Amino acid sequence: MAEYKVSYEPPTGKPLGTNTAFKIGTTVVIPILNLISKRQWRGGENIPKTGKIIVASNHLSYLDVLFFTYFLFRNGRAPRYIGKEGVFKVPIIGKIVLGAGMIPVTRESKDASKAVEHAVKTLQAGHCLGVYPEGTLTRDPQGWPMVAKTGLARLAIITQTPVIPVAQWGTQIIMPTYEKKIKLFPRTPIKILAGKPMDFSPWYGKENDPEALIEATAFAMRGITDLLEELRGEKRPVEIFDPHRSTLPRTGNFKKVKKK
Repeated sequence: MAEYKVSYEPPTGKPLGTNTAFKIGTTVVIPILNLISKRQWRGGENIPKTGKIIVASNHLSYLDVLFFTYFLFRNGRAPRYIGKEGVFKVPIIGKIVLGAGMIPVTRESKDASKAVEHAVKTLQAGHCLGVYPEGTLTRDPQGWPMVAKTGLARLAIITQTPVIPVAQWGTQIIMPTYEKKIKLFPRTPIKILAGKPMDFSPWYGKENDPEALIEATAFAMRGITDLLEELRGEKRPVEIFDPHRSTLPRTGNFKKVKKK
């Protein structure tokens, strides 16, 4: 990660956090998203317009980040994300996402912990940080959130930052999970629901306690899954898919692995 220059400048612009790279990206992307989707978004009033905040969502499709960012942008914040390093190596796109303030991380490596350090500094500067707690697209066959990694909880505890839970549903119809084929028409309803801030204060000071991190992570995922139940109009399964106990690879497109 040392080869990338990550900026920790306080957020400016309107929506808060907007910079030149964001202006370019949103000018191009938002009209396209409007052409292929119908917005069914609620809970925008729960997104603080200023100050440090973590916004955490379930993860269904490679398109999630575009609609998630659009939702936050429309509600007053230009978010920052922790993104896998490979994206930053793509010509032109890599420079745009880095310029927009995204944080590169090499997943499942000894350098992954450095991403937490960068995220802490980003929050301390007063940014909105978007997080996918599962760390990858869900592997649950029915699209429900999996048992998540503890990075979100660690961040919330260390920085004492409220977490806004968000659920989204519909992106997997436009671009199915772990696939890159796009269904353009007819326009697909994209449902997004943001909940009220979640309080992690019971775990403050316990960022090095593994059991506390597991508890706080489960607390966060319950909040997200409750919102997803509301969007889907159905109950979650009793057993939560746990990637740690699965024979599937922890990261990457497991469907490609199956085909080999």
